[in-house]
Amino acid sequence: MAVEGSTKAVVTALAANLGIATSKFIAAAITGSASMLAEGVHSVADSGNQVLLLLGGRRARRAASTLHPFGYGRERYVYAFLVAIVLFTMGGLYALYEAWHKISDPHELRTPLIAVGVLLVAIVLESSAMRTAVRESNKVRGQRSWVQFVRDARAPELPVILLEDTGALVGLLCALAGVGLTVLTGNPIFDGIGTLAIGIVLVAIAVVLAVETKSLLVGEAATPEQAAMIQEALLAEPGINRVIHLRTVHLGPDDLLVAAKVAVDADDEAVELSRAIDGAEARIRAAVPSAKMIYVEPDLYRPPAARSPVGSAGPDGAGQTSQTGPEGESTPA
Repeated sequence: MAVEGSTKAVVTALAANLGIATSKFIAAAITGSASMLAEGVHSVADSGNQVLLLLGGRRARRAASTLHPFGYGRERYVYAFLVAIVLFTMGGLYALYEAWHKISDPHELRTPLIAVGVLLVAIVLESSAMRTAVRESNKVRGQRSWVQFVRDARAPELPVILLEDTGALVGLLCALAGVGLTVLTGNPIFDGIGTLAIGIVLVAIAVVLAVETKSLLVGEAATPEQAAMIQEALLAEPGINRVIHLRTVHLGPDDLLVAAKVAVDADDEAVELSRAIDGAEARIRAAVPSAKMIYVEPDLYRPPAARSPVGSAGPDGAGQTSQTGPEGESTPA
């Protein structure tokens, strides 16, 4: 459902932006408005960004290969990061350039009412696209705030569309204010100031997107709620006494890698251990369906007070050197 909702929001935004971009460029050519031109470039950038998101989603569905045994799920993160770069360069920097040009050499607007009409229509279309993104996001957002949703989301499409649509609406309002003040005062410098505001907004949103998608590219763990459910699933298996440590990382928005070291009884037979591990994996997948790859390692738990000193005899009487890992686990040196 999350994937379908993301695709629907992206396609809706793409259709809206293509129509908006065309109307903005026509209005910019007629009126000579810098803010309209900047908004037209912004809409083209947004359209390209939505194509990138769709392409990333398609490429992420490729089957795992020998070179990429964990699949291509992170392609969606790569293309989301490209969205941030495009928004920063084509949207933000171009708007700042146009603002500098318009403020340093202002020109009178021609037939500004056309620009106002186009901006009002664009606001309606962008509001419709954003309403779709909000509706689809609410299906997976739960009780989180919008800021927390953007920060915690492991699927990049909906946060990207939400931020893009927010920037688009703010940019349209800035352009409308710039054109409106130019008409009211007769001073075309306000058109340049509106363009400057658009550039600042787009650069800020691009930076936020870059920071969030970079974190996803580096590799983020499961959410605290998912980690708690995985821990409960492991402990619910009768053959597992405790979780020594748990490590998770997203290989893609819908592909979670789970690696756990669990404590078992010293006298458990191989068949019992195998049965316990299989049962634990089934419980994890039932609790967290995105946990596609699970590795459970059985071990003997030794609390800190019971650890053998370095170089002492091991359980079988043979001398061994060991280091103590996190939470009381013992690992070979």
